[in-house]
Amino acid sequence: MMRALHHLDLWVSDPDLAAEEWGWLLGELTWEADPATRSWTHPDGTYLFLERSEDQVDAPHDRLRPGVNHLALHAADRPLLDRLRAESSGHGWHELFADRYPHAGGEEHVALYLANSEGFEVEVVLAREPDAD
Repeated sequence: MMRALHHLDLWVSDPDLAAEEWGWLLGELTWEADPATRSWTHPDGTYLFLERSEDQVDAPHDRLRPGVNHLALHAADRPLLDRLRAESSGHGWHELFADRYPHAGGEEHVALYLANSEGFEVEVVLAREPDAD
């Protein structure tokens, strides 16, 4: 099956710090790292690349402005989601909507919402098997 998303290219202010933060999270979610290129590849072939571009405007990232608000990634199971929640602050991420965990997205939706030091938001969604018909 062809994957829905080919790749993501994130422009960051501090590539080394971003690589530490994103590297931890993506590694926990089974993405394979290529440290030489600051990229990570998901088992389905989708990859994420971090860079600081010469064309980049030096302004803080603001997920509330027009553009991408957040990325949503799958977690395989609830213990992983809970572990990410417990360990995230030690890796540069802070939890959003902590008072509503794990249902900040609604009672039928199980997810963890994190933001890193640069303000990028990631929603880590509990993967569910499709309903059997």
